[in-house]
Amino acid sequence: MNLEFNKLDNVNAELTVTLEEKDYADKVKKQLKEIGKNRPEPGFRAGHVPMALLEKKYGASVKYDIVNREIADAIYNYIRENKLRVLGQPVADKDNIFKEDEPDFTFKFKVGLAPEIEDHVGKDMKVPYYTIKVTDDMVDNEITALRKRFGVQGPGEETEPDAVIKGIISELNPDGSVKEDGIVVDNGILAPIHFTNEEQKKLFEGKHPGDVVTFNPAASCNSNVTELSSMLNIDKEDVDNHKGDFNFEIKEIIVLKPAELDQEFFDNAVGKDKAHNEEELKTAVAELIKNQLKADSDYRFTIDARQAVEKAVGNVELPEDVLKNFLMAQNEQLNKENIDEEFTKIRQQLVWDLTKDEIIERFKIEVNEEDLLNEARVAVYHQLSQYGPQSLTEGILEHYAKEVLKDQKNRDSFERNALNRKVFDVIKENVTLDNKELSLSEFRQLYAKA
Repeated sequence: MNLEFNKLDNVNAELTVTLEEKDYADKVKKQLKEIGKNRPEPGFRAGHVPMALLEKKYGASVKYDIVNREIADAIYNYIRENKLRVLGQPVADKDNIFKEDEPDFTFKFKVGLAPEIEDHVGKDMKVPYYTIKVTDDMVDNEITALRKRFGVQGPGEETEPDAVIKGIISELNPDGSVKEDGIVVDNGILAPIHFTNEEQKKLFEGKHPGDVVTFNPAASCNSNVTELSSMLNIDKEDVDNHKGDFNFEIKEIIVLKPAELDQEFFDNAVGKDKAHNEEELKTAVAELIKNQLKADSDYRFTIDARQAVEKAVGNVELPEDVLKNFLMAQNEQLNKENIDEEFTKIRQQLVWDLTKDEIIERFKIEVNEEDLLNEARVAVYHQLSQYGPQSLTEGILEHYAKEVLKDQKNRDSFERNALNRKVFDVIKENVTLDNKELSLSEFRQLYAKA
């Protein structure tokens, strides 16, 4: 067997494979013998079928399979041994024809090569890094939200925006009188904050136990069948018959009483013994907000860093014909009519992936088990944080992080995330940061421009 590699241009090459009969003949005979051992023919027992009969009946197909396998293995081994950076898959020349009567074969393949990319990551590259200012209002609003989160429900004397109201719901006639034999719900419950209609919601503002409010249940929820059925305690099929006004006699108002500013709240809000008074609470909450906003700053950096690197890299030549053939082979929805349009959409991502590979190789970036654990810890942290700081002990985080890593899909996902994170960490360490401090609204405007 002979392989000849000929580079056509920067990103395309031709690989010519010449296969002689001596390269595959023994394998064809061996395969035919295996067939003879396991497949009896009329008039012959398995293992006693004449070779001439086997060759006549199966020779062509066996030869075709083995020749194709030999060529595929030869191409794969050549690429691996010569460390060629190949994109897509080798594309067979249209003149490659298998002729079963010929002993020798010469097949040609077009090979797409990864372009040489210089990432330009260095101190000459300037990338903005935005820090979001933590204001007193942000701290106060977060403390208010935390007090509600750890507050308790109890009876109230007046309705509040998030109050739950209990009472009697009674159906009315068009003239406003109580409908005889109409719907009456003795244990009605409403939460006006969830009404979709603002006018209906306002009807319950500033009300007290004993007040009677006339409202329209259908209007309050945009005639949602499920909501009406639950509110009026009727079957869904009966909802259309009860879309008029109703009275709601308020019996009880349940309001959320914010948590007291005591040690129990401090521990629940920011962690045990991290705050002992309001001033320390504000400092701890400000730090929490700062850490949360840092994630936003880091994410924005990935956008700006990628744009800076892509601009520095400039236009990149790709083996487009080979890649288009590869994509059409992988996705049956792609064809010659739409491949150009689809390739245009994914071209930028292909170039970025190649650029990342260059950065990974240049800076020797690797993902180890500790990196995977860190990714898992972050995922577990976000899952458990809804249950409060008490659920975020180091032991709990470590236990669940190791548990989620037992799933291979999770490991693969965390590995991709860790590698991506380390790429941008390397960029951040090696470029010049143009540090800028913005308000939260100014930071959001960065995305509005995009």
